[in-house]
Amino acid sequence: MEFEGVVWEWRGPSPYHFVTVPDECAEVVRELASAVTYGWGMVPVEVRLGRSRWRTSLFPRDGGYVLPLRDSVRKRENICLDDVVSVRLVIPAG
Repeated sequence: MEFEGVVWEWRGPSPYHFVTVPDECAEVVRELASAVTYGWGMVPVEVRLGRSRWRTSLFPRDGGYVLPLRDSVRKRENICLDDVVSVRLVIPAG
């Protein structure tokens, strides 16, 4: 699935940047999650953003999902807080 989202920062004890998965994509993730989740509702994904590709997991949040953005990816792709980014997600077979 592909979508665009705004980069936002969670300022908890360990600050991190995320992109919220839009509702229509989150519905697809929910349908597939039970076959691939490994605990706490985390869903493994393969991500493509710009020239970068990596594996991570979607975090459940407020009935939907958020995608964590690694600092190394943000730096390589020159991504800043509040930027709109285009993301491609693949949920690997369970």
